[in-house]
Amino acid sequence: MKLPLLQVRDLHVRFGLNEVVRGVNFSFELGEKLALVGESGSGKSVMALSLVKLVEGAQLSGRCLWTEQDAKDASHLASEAVSDNASDLARPERLAPQILDLVKLSERELIPIRGQDIAYVFQEPMTALNPLFTVGDQIAEVLQVKRGMRRAQAWEEVLSLLEQTGIPEPARRALAYPHQLSGGQRQRILIAMALACRPRLLVADEPTTALDVSLRGQILDLLDKLQQRYGMAVLLISHDLTAVRRFADRVLVMERGLVVEEGATKTVLSAPQHPYTQKLLDSQPLRDVPLPLSDAPVVMQAQGLCVSYPVPRPGLRGWFGRGEFVAVKGADFALLAGQTLGVMGESGSGKSSLALAVLGLIPSQGRLTMAGQSWSGRAAADLPLRRRVQVVFQDPFSSLSPRMTVQALVSEGLALHFPELDAPSRLQRVLQALSDVGLTEAEFGGLLQRYPHEFSGGQRQRLAIARALVVEPQILVLDEPTSALDVTTQKQVLQLLQQLQKQRGLSYFLITHDVSVIRAMAHQVMVMKSGQVIEAGDVDQILRAPQQPYTQLLVGT
Repeated sequence: MKLPLLQVRDLHVRFGLNEVVRGVNFSFELGEKLALVGESGSGKSVMALSLVKLVEGAQLSGRCLWTEQDAKDASHLASEAVSDNASDLARPERLAPQILDLVKLSERELIPIRGQDIAYVFQEPMTALNPLFTVGDQIAEVLQVKRGMRRAQAWEEVLSLLEQTGIPEPARRALAYPHQLSGGQRQRILIAMALACRPRLLVADEPTTALDVSLRGQILDLLDKLQQRYGMAVLLISHDLTAVRRFADRVLVMERGLVVEEGATKTVLSAPQHPYTQKLLDSQPLRDVPLPLSDAPVVMQAQGLCVSYPVPRPGLRGWFGRGEFVAVKGADFALLAGQTLGVMGESGSGKSSLALAVLGLIPSQGRLTMAGQSWSGRAAADLPLRRRVQVVFQDPFSSLSPRMTVQALVSEGLALHFPELDAPSRLQRVLQALSDVGLTEAEFGGLLQRYPHEFSGGQRQRLAIARALVVEPQILVLDEPTSALDVTTQKQVLQLLQQLQKQRGLSYFLITHDVSVIRAMAHQVMVMKSGQVIEAGDVDQILRAPQQPYTQLLVGT
């Protein structure tokens, strides 16, 4: 009888007295595609990383039985050299023939398994990749250390891996640094790096979360193709139920460290039995936005707005001048008081450059006015306008300083824009802004003296919204405000934004690749491709009857 690739038996993971994984049981076959779903904090990532003890400070108990590769399965690796670093790392003693208990292995004994047998694709490529080395060098390092290849041989394999993962011009891209690649390309680099040692289990931790809809599909198709090619097992960790439905054979649903439901993907997602699974499936954002008044004034208007960047010219021409890359080409739009303008498009379409121009953070050409005022580029002159236009970024963990307390973070804007306020008045405004986003001292003891890392992802995003609201802006630029959140938290944050728009009459300039967010929030929609606005209009018109093939692709019609 063939043994499962992995058998997890009564796995517990603790941090001191806090137990975050509580008695998880499941088994995993070679060649299977298994999805692990649940909200942030459910224990998904901690459980997956604990398989090879990658979580610092975690205390493990239970069993993780790993079936070693037999001679027949290992035949394709028999001719490969073994590195000097790995040659003296003999496989640890087995509990039974071909079986290892990963929980009982030491750090040294896990070295041959990490990356070779079990490899990981992490959620955020810019964090996982070293910014100081080219992506080719980073993949080659894995091949040299783990598979004992010489430099030239490793570089050939790098180009082969990049080609397999769909990177265009692999020889040129291998020499690029992570920041020089798009989000989708960086995610493909991580997949290539994980595949370098031909693992039998690939753990993909939220590999599509920050990608637009078309890139999500491309990455899932790539994982599916590579899984079939190499015959490996894939563990997909995701809160994107659409991705899970499309990719996985079987699904495990986790809530607060427990597996509450498991089974075939089609069965679990079409007829969920557990209330928590039903809650996840019922977490699509709901539309509850006020209609702008018929006589609502225009608070922001653009005519022929262009954004360009200088780029080096190839060859000798680069000695005598720089070229120009036009990121936004003649955008026209108007935003009314109390209205939400949604901007859709793939990575590289010009959305972010447009948002930076709206915020006055990069130079632009054409006409852009807010309440009759334009950005001057002079800090003192632009200060009143900066109060009117605030921003909420995609990832609050990156946008909030980890060294500042909640009180310092939220009150920072008050010190700049309302210097006349005394300390008690500033404190009162901070508490009011926090209360407006659902953060109170009654629920979070010592709230003002806490730091961002002490909150969940959804709570940090609420904190980022409070920081923007405290200076009483007219316009909020929302740059992918929910893409890093799970479905239930996303729904809560969108409901909060809808409520604030009703109460304060806020105007939102919303940038997102998530059609469900556009459907829930937007009044008007602009679709961008290659820097141009190719379609614009009422949200119902754009989503129900898109005219452009590109828009039809984005909205899935």
